[in-house]
Parts: sequence; structure tokens; C-alpha cells
Amino acid sequence: DGLHLARNFLKQELGKALRTEFQATVDANQETHDYTFSAESYGRRLLKNSALSYLAAIDDAEAHQLCMKQFELGHNMTDVISALGCLSHTESEQRVQAFDTFYTKWKHDVLVLDKWLALQAISSRKSTLEDVKALTKHEAFTMKNPNRVRALLGAFTQENPTGFHEKTGAGYEFIADKIIELNATNPQVAARLLRTAFTQWRRYDVNRQGLMKAQLERIVASEGLSPDVFEIASKSLK
Repeated sequence: DGLHLARNFLKQELGKALRTEFQATVDANQETHDYTFSAESYGRRLLKNSALSYLAAIDDAEAHQLCMKQFELGHNMTDVISALGCLSHTESEQRVQAFDTFYTKWKHDVLVLDKWLALQAISSRKSTLEDVKALTKHEAFTMKNPNRVRALLGAFTQENPTGFHEKTGAGYEFIADKIIELNATNPQVAARLLRTAFTQWRRYDVNRQGLMKAQLERIVASEGLSPDVFEIASKSLK
């Protein structure tokens, strides 16, 4: 928690102090020609979007509008995803608008849809767990599709430490519920999710260790547990 707060504070302060320089970097590296994949163009996009992320960290109306401008420009998918990722951490109106627009445009592309789910799962917003729960009921998501599960639940457990490891243990309980649910239909996927979510529970502080261990014990005690899931959960407790 402390590392997260310190990192966000530092990035925001750098964004504020170097706002003019970051803005100039974004402006200087805008692409107006057709998309090309080359070392030079890749580097320019990487530099521009890194600068954009520092501006987005300021989290004010001007920063939100800048991200939305790049999103709407839609010059290439890299820039669109970068802008959407920046907005994902904000409480802005632009975030809601951008995610709705992106879904409407790309909902028939399964690979892009995975990215749409993942970006929401890794948001640092305090309500992300509730958002992830809601997305499990979205028409775009199904527990029967391993790619959807990895994109949403996998991203939440692996790439959102402050969300998954929220100190009340609500994230642990939610993922344990989903592992138990998956065990009945796709035990291999359930086992993979279990391995990435809970097997390293001893690395965390005492409070989180206790909360994660309790969920492992609940999983082990579940009826009809597959051999794969039982083996991982039971060995993790030893």
C-alpha cells in the first residue's frame, strides 16, 4: 500500500513539475502519416505515451481531455489503448465515455475485447473490485471462455496488487468463489487461476497471509474438487 501511494505521488508531482515538457513531448511525437511498424515509429509512440501517462497522473480536467483527444483521434491501436489505459485510473466522465465507445466499436473483435476487459481489471480506482464483479455479468464475459477469464480475473489477480490484495480480503474471497465455480466446468483454468492468485500467500504481511490462507482452506474443503485444484491448494497450505 505504501509503495503504491509513494509511486502515485511521485508520478503526479513529476507530471505537475514537468507538465510543459511532457506536453511538448506528446505534441512533437504525434503521428499524422499512415501507421508504420518500424523501430523509429515504435520509439516515438512509446515516448509519447510515456509522457502522456505522466500528464494523466495529474488527474485534472486538462489531463482527462488530453487523453480523450488522443483516444478520439484513433490514429492507431497503440495510441488508443494507451489513452484508454490512462483514463482507466480516473473518475472522469471521459473514462466512462471512452470505455463505452471502445466497446461499441470493437465488441466483435475477441482479441481487442480481451484488452477492454483487462484495462478495467487493472484500474487503480477504489471501486475496481465492484467493477470486475459487474463485468462477470456483462454480455462480453463468460466463464466458459478461458481467454475471457484470463483477461478479466487473471489480470485482476496478477496486475492489480492494490485491488486484489485490498486489506479486507474481499478480493481474495471473490477470486476464491470464481475458482470454486470454475472447478465444476474447467478445472484446468481454475487451477491456473489458483496458482497465480494464492500459492505465494506467505510472501505477504501477517494479516493478508491469514486472509489468503482462509480462502485456500475454503477451496480445499469444497465438495467435488478436481485433482488439479486440490493438489495446488493442499500443497500451498503445507
